[in-house]
Formats: sequence, C-alpha cells, structure tokens
Amino acid sequence: MTPPPDDPAPMRADASPAASSCPLPRIETLRRRPDFLAAARADKQGTASMLVQARPRADGTSTVRVGFTCSKKIGNAVTRNRAKRRLRAAAREVLSVHARPGLDYVLIGKPGATVTRPFDALTGDLRQALDRLHGRMNGRR
Repeated sequence: MTPPPDDPAPMRADASPAASSCPLPRIETLRRRPDFLAAARADKQGTASMLVQARPRADGTSTVRVGFTCSKKIGNAVTRNRAKRRLRAAAREVLSVHARPGLDYVLIGKPGATVTRPFDALTGDLRQALDRLHGRMNGRR
C-alpha cells in the first residue's frame, strides 16, 4: 500500500478555485402575462442586441425570475426560437453571477442583432445592461 500524498486534494491545472460561501440566487422562469406586464412598467435598458427590463418584487423572496420574449419582428418561428435560445444561454451564464435576488428580469430580442451578434458580445451586452440597471436602482446614474 502506498502512503497518502502530502496534499490530499491537489488542484488540477484546469480546476477553478473554491466556490464562494455566498450562495447563488435561485433562477426561475417567468410564465404568466401579468408578470411580463409588470416588468414592462419597470426600468428598461437597451443594448445593441436586446432590451432588458428589471423590476423589484415586494414578495420578500430571494429568487431571481427571468422571462424571454421575441416578437414577430425578429422573423419566422425558427428565427424567434433561435433568438430565445441565445437569450436563455446568455442569461444562464450572466444572471447566475450578476443577478440581484428579488428582481424580475425580462430579456427582449431585437430584430437582426440577437440572432447574428457573436455570443460573447451578447453576454457583454447583458452584463452592461445589468450594471446600468442596478446602478440606477442604487440611486446613481
């Protein structure tokens, strides 16, 4: 039998550092029309590839809810579904880190840009919109 190594859990070169002790907010999907309408009355931030709406909820929960919508201006059903898939993927990547608990977000696709924009630019647009929205919610412009 070989003796145990000095470091019982050596870190692989490609492994990320230990996770933060701060839990990530739980993300749910908006499904009801009144939730989308309430978000439409809230603060908005446009970017090159999408429009982001953010609304604080008063229900006291720490979940983050996000909805996605693409109108027929985007294109046919195939194009709209592709745009929504890209928005969902960007939201999964960005909102898991940058979302604030207790907020509802709605991501609205823009004609042409949401489908054709490179994915890293799409996620960058979402980060930029969230930074601006959160800044306005904190009272700074």
